[in-house]
Amino acid sequence: MQTLEALTRDARALALGELTAPEAEVARQMHICNGCRYCEGFCAVFPAMTLRLEFGKADIHYMANLCHNCGACLHACQYAPPHDFAINVPKAMAQVRGQTYADYAWPPALGSLYQRNGLTLSVALALGLALFLALAMLRQGTLWGAPVAGGFYAVFPHNLMVSLFAPIFLFAVLALALGVMRFWREVTPATSGAGLTSPAAAEAAHDALRLKYLDGGHGEGCHNEDDAWTHARRRYHHLTFYGFMLCFAATSVATLYHYVLDWPAPYDLTTLPKLLGVIGGVSLTVGTAGLWRLNLRRHPDHGDAAQKPMDRGFIALLFLVSVTGLLLWLLGQTAAMPLMLAVHLGAVMALFLTLPYGKFAHGIFRTAALLRFAIEKRQPNRLGLGGE
Repeated sequence: MQTLEALTRDARALALGELTAPEAEVARQMHICNGCRYCEGFCAVFPAMTLRLEFGKADIHYMANLCHNCGACLHACQYAPPHDFAINVPKAMAQVRGQTYADYAWPPALGSLYQRNGLTLSVALALGLALFLALAMLRQGTLWGAPVAGGFYAVFPHNLMVSLFAPIFLFAVLALALGVMRFWREVTPATSGAGLTSPAAAEAAHDALRLKYLDGGHGEGCHNEDDAWTHARRRYHHLTFYGFMLCFAATSVATLYHYVLDWPAPYDLTTLPKLLGVIGGVSLTVGTAGLWRLNLRRHPDHGDAAQKPMDRGFIALLFLVSVTGLLLWLLGQTAAMPLMLAVHLGAVMALFLTLPYGKFAHGIFRTAALLRFAIEKRQPNRLGLGGE
């Protein structure tokens, strides 16, 4: 835990635009790494580093979100602890990256709260919302054994669901958009300020969707609990991300069915919304279970231990959403369906309320950083250091 003195110093630095202690540590390490450059081919951080002689706040925020925390540079570094230089780029970058989630969050108070109590807040919010919905059903006499002929809408009318979820979804989109816009405005001058081009956008999308920089810079994977290479983090991240996107696609297709084609739910298993939802739910369940296991076994030198509650809170909510969604499908024709619906809807609402303040935000900020890197690398070298 940080001392009161350290917290006060960081707060003053933020107010004055100075570097906080984690930012100053990144700047120190980058100056040393810039003289070594052994890890230059590992990921986007080090080529971006070589384009700079000094590292201001915007540069540090930019490179911290470029870092994928693969751990390769830590195990390759001759100046890593116990050397006196104590170079640990993944840990230093992770500390600043976590700070950026709170710095750019909107509203800021929610970002700080979730950063400190991520797991507790996520689970409590999901259970609290589920309990609220269950009590509402109980009062209406529909919590258990209610008629299921009309599917979900026999318990929760469609318009009621829309009125509950539309504000939450729009709030999450707005908060994420405002946060990434602030980040983009800050790092743009630090990355040459050049405009977006189609090749840069295509490269950034390719690198983000493939998780290119979780290959350790050599294609053999990254590190987790030790110095052994593994593709596990990349694979579980892919299962989680694409599972989430398939579930989101299922909801989007169902919305089109309802409003455009006038085909209200429930849908058969052979229909597109159900197929996308089931495949996405299974993928999301496997991916989040794997990420939880890796997080528990992650070596403390590979990241920021203070962020584990935030990381686990996001993983727990995604797992809860996927599992309850699959159970809801399995129990859809039983008397337990209304209760499971309350639990599932509570988890989904909690997930979207916390999306802008946790690990989901890192995907948005990292994609923005990759886009700035793809733009910056296409610009003329501003340092004028010959072949550097």
